[in-house]
Amino acid sequence: MYPVSLDIGGKLCVVIGGGSVAERKVKGLLESGAFVRVISPEATEELSVLAQSGIIEWRKKSYTYDDLERAFLVFAATDDREVQDLIFRQAEENGQLVNMADDPDCCNFHVPASIRRGDLTLAISTSGKSPAVAALIRKKLDKEFGPEYETLLHLMSLVREQTGSDSESLSQADRKKIYKKILHQDIIEWIKTSQFSKLQEHVQEILGADADLDINKLKLDN
Repeated sequence: MYPVSLDIGGKLCVVIGGGSVAERKVKGLLESGAFVRVISPEATEELSVLAQSGIIEWRKKSYTYDDLERAFLVFAATDDREVQDLIFRQAEENGQLVNMADDPDCCNFHVPASIRRGDLTLAISTSGKSPAVAALIRKKLDKEFGPEYETLLHLMSLVREQTGSDSESLSQADRKKIYKKILHQDIIEWIKTSQFSKLQEHVQEILGADADLDINKLKLDN
């Protein structure tokens, strides 16, 4: 499997099925900004509420071929084997990416277990072999990578703005050296313990006293 992060903001993603599995798929898609269409005669209470609120589109019927029209991603989450197979064949014919719930051999993409810290995403994939193993690893990573990593990412984003590619005085090699120096071995501990004055001193020592970094904003995010 080829690991990739997809920008699905505003793109149509179709979920066929209205049960708990479909609900989990829908929630994940909404978190990433997708436009979601659900195809199912019945749906969970939460999916019904999302449809009534206009957050998702719910076609209250059985699946038909035209339901996949314009779909960027397709999720088959029904309990009918024949319908599942039909969805897979039709999505394949359309050249669409399709995920089959509980059938890793009939998918052309898998959704990894993931942890989100703002714009930071940690993903764990077993290529569909064992979601339980992926969940186990996710639990371990969830403890190890706390909200301080979201703050660190924000800091490094600000640093990149200061040393961006439009800076004629810095080469790419120079910028890499700066990033490496800023990622001091104690920087995570400084953020976790709110040592922002130490963080400010460290960054300005590397970038110069005139570095315009909004450390107060980092405090709020932390």
